[in-house]
Amino acid sequence: MILAALLAAAVAGPAPVPAPSPTRLKASVSALVGFGTRHTLSSATDPKRGIGAARTWAAQQFAAIGRDCGGCITVERINRRFDGPRAPNGVIVEDVLGIQRGRDPNRVIIIGGHIDSRVTDVMDATSDAPGANDDASGVALVLETARLLSKRQFDATIIYVAFSAEEQGLWGAELLADTAATRGWQVTAMLNNDIVGNSIGQGGVRDAGRVRVFSEGIRASEDLPQAMRRRGEGGEDDGPSRALAKTIDTIADGIPGGFDVVIDRRPDRFGRGGDHEPFLKRGYPAVRFSVGAENWDAQHQDLRTDKGVVYGDTIDRMDFAYLAKVTAINAATVARLAAAPAAPANVTLVGDLSRDTKVSWTPVPGASGYRIRWRANDTAAWAHARDVSGTSATMVQTPVDDTFFAVSALAADGSESLPTFGGRASRR
Repeated sequence: MILAALLAAAVAGPAPVPAPSPTRLKASVSALVGFGTRHTLSSATDPKRGIGAARTWAAQQFAAIGRDCGGCITVERINRRFDGPRAPNGVIVEDVLGIQRGRDPNRVIIIGGHIDSRVTDVMDATSDAPGANDDASGVALVLETARLLSKRQFDATIIYVAFSAEEQGLWGAELLADTAATRGWQVTAMLNNDIVGNSIGQGGVRDAGRVRVFSEGIRASEDLPQAMRRRGEGGEDDGPSRALAKTIDTIADGIPGGFDVVIDRRPDRFGRGGDHEPFLKRGYPAVRFSVGAENWDAQHQDLRTDKGVVYGDTIDRMDFAYLAKVTAINAATVARLAAAPAAPANVTLVGDLSRDTKVSWTPVPGASGYRIRWRANDTAAWAHARDVSGTSATMVQTPVDDTFFAVSALAADGSESLPTFGGRASRR
């Protein structure tokens, strides 16, 4: 009976997420561009221009969404003083949070984009820096996701965030990652959206059918014993962040429209970084979304035309139908993971010198069942699945030497957690 109910739920699936609105996304980007510059060192008090006005506007948007759903989203503004080479006199860095509390206040899904912008000189806090794609697009996506999900009740708490000071040194992300650790949050996933709104890249290359999702395979937080254990188990492509990227890819495949997720197997673009990195350093599953083809003439540039080339991150370079598709993937991912139970904390395998493998895992509070996934060792994507109701199962004629295993937890509606990769049982 339990398996039958799980299978029925898996077919029905969780409630679909409404389609994002390109019109609303454009309105949000237009509003953010209208603050002139959002440089972290720009005015924090001017009511119309600068980072302070932009952050107040973002807080007002979260508050309005909260009012529309009867108080389901509350606003919090967290801040701390930072100083460094890009802020030698110090600066108060503030993140704007919209918090949609779930049944579990401590298990959280974080979705964010950075609200600050810049021009060529990273210290120029006065010139116009519209920052339409970098990263008003990400903030607009976060606000739209909040609108789409706000009237639903989830198991996990969702944290929507507009980060500050990404361009000064990922300080806003550092602030929230520290806050998560201090408050004891169990971070199921962190989705960073940075430069997610253009379909025409450098040199006129058109890339309108895909988005890149960057993820680490080997955890930045590993110590040497953990690294050696992973090496022995073969888990280089199955750390929590890579599992998150693979899950996003699977979710995107189920959204009509044929928009592809490219799993980029490195933490970020070559030699570059973003607001997911402070979360990775603390061991939280985190990924970065970025467009398929970047336009570097529209990134970190003074507004100008030079030898016939137009420079600047302006709204006319954006594609809001494209941004809506990236938003849809984010919203569906957040909805699924927030509706699902937590992932199993530990999955162990026993099968030495045997054709059979016993898979065992720690029970997950609130789980209605579990899904064992497996694949051949020479492949990257999970190929097979079996739903069970207990906390162990023997996989007959599936030798551990040649097979990778993982286990995810299932909600009553079929929502599935991230899979936890299986490793060796502790030896005494």
